[in-house]
Amino acid sequence: MADPKYGCAPIPVEEAPGKKAYCTCGWSEKLPYCDGAHNRMDTGCRPELVEVTEPGKKWICQCHKSANMPWCDGTHKSLGDAAG
Repeated sequence: MADPKYGCAPIPVEEAPGKKAYCTCGWSEKLPYCDGAHNRMDTGCRPELVEVTEPGKKWICQCHKSANMPWCDGTHKSLGDAAG
């Protein structure tokens, strides 16, 4: 079993409307999107499933402490080294 791997800074993406599966384990080779790594590495995580309704730039949280997952709310700035 692999532990989740978290980053510090969010990942900016230009999103189009539609269903998205964002990685929550940190091991995806297609970050910020899920590629099934959570199953391959037995992390115990599940992807964050969202319906994006408005196109535009989105900031995908990588510290996984946001109160508005999967969107970054700036929490990583207060975590220091604990975020990554």
